[in-house]
Amino acid sequence: MKDPCIKLCKFERDICRGCGRSKAEIKGWKKLAKAARRAVLAEAERRLLGLVAIGRGKA
Repeated sequence: MKDPCIKLCKFERDICRGCGRSKAEIKGWKKLAKAARRAVLAEAERRLLGLVAIGRGKA
């Protein structure tokens, strides 16, 4: 599974505004199993939608 980083590493309350992952999730990405990566991606998507809703995420 490809790393979701889009090289827009700016953080809003410990969440990357580019990919939606926390700093801890970014650091541990390579060590995660596929199922855990899918869970992180689902949560990251939810976070990005929340940032967009308050005008702080990518549109």
